[in-house]
Amino acid sequence: MVDRLRLDEARIEAMAAALEQVAILDDPVGRIMDESRRPNGIVLRRVRVPIGLIGIIYESRPNVTADAAALCVRSGNAALLRGGSEAARSNRAIHAALVEGLVEGGVPAEVVQLVPTQDRAAVGAMLAAGGLIDMIVPRGGKSLVARVQADARVPVLAHLDGINHTYIDRSADPAMARDIALNAKMRRTGICGAMETLLVDAQFPDPHGLVAPLLGSGCELRGDARACAIDRRIKPADSADWDTEYLDAVLSVAVVDGLDGALEHIARHASGHTDAIVTDDDDAAARFLSEVDSAIVMHNASSQFADGGEFGLGAEIGIATGRLHARGPVALEGLTTYKWLVLGSGQIRP
Repeated sequence: MVDRLRLDEARIEAMAAALEQVAILDDPVGRIMDESRRPNGIVLRRVRVPIGLIGIIYESRPNVTADAAALCVRSGNAALLRGGSEAARSNRAIHAALVEGLVEGGVPAEVVQLVPTQDRAAVGAMLAAGGLIDMIVPRGGKSLVARVQADARVPVLAHLDGINHTYIDRSADPAMARDIALNAKMRRTGICGAMETLLVDAQFPDPHGLVAPLLGSGCELRGDARACAIDRRIKPADSADWDTEYLDAVLSVAVVDGLDGALEHIARHASGHTDAIVTDDDDAAARFLSEVDSAIVMHNASSQFADGGEFGLGAEIGIATGRLHARGPVALEGLTTYKWLVLGSGQIRP
């Protein structure tokens, strides 16, 4: 939590840079998604339009105040922000700076509003505001998201746990596998794109070279029986470890019987966020990319790239793990819907 709350000079500059990136993105509103002409001459177009008023309920991360406001405004929406009490002063300061900039740019201050109270009843009021708020986006822990999904009378775009897997296939280059695994876990352990489970093919030639750098970096490893046999410093995992988003320097490790074993483990324990394969076998990569049903599926890359900025989206309002509307990093396009334009020249239906 301290890492997420920290606002040093570099992070404030990163927030400003993210807003600048959003500002130069193409405006999605009014974009023609597709167009067709019917045999009777009527022209049909689908055109992107804003969703309306988007409520953002979030915890810990004050940068969400800036990212959410920027994305909502750039996509033609209004934003109602309700941050957590642990970052209340930071959120107020960031919101004040945003409003000052909006007003200077000729945009009404009311377009981005920050709920002025930390009373939990305000969250309940937002969840019940059907007809006023058009969509709710929760950003926070499992309990917050669960409450929003259970109580909301407003459509919800959910960002769930990042129980992310990296599978090291038998054909993976050992040096690449080592570097990707270390980065995927230890670059920043507290982000949703961090790897939480490492799956190692039983035929991978250098499993010790894979886990030793993780242990040496201060990461606690919890493994199944075959993983514990790789290094005596690996502690036995219990059943809960495979379904835990640690957000800390703790990692589950399982040795699996090839690609089939990896796919079976991921199907049982993944949260639908991000899963990756490291392999030089193109057929194995193609099968993994096809069969893993997560919002983001990667080949030979660190799961820490699961980020809207890294995807060229400027910023993100969250990683959607569901299957409807938007999936993966939600940025400008994910904050729009569409309408049909029907262009006739006097046609009547027989």
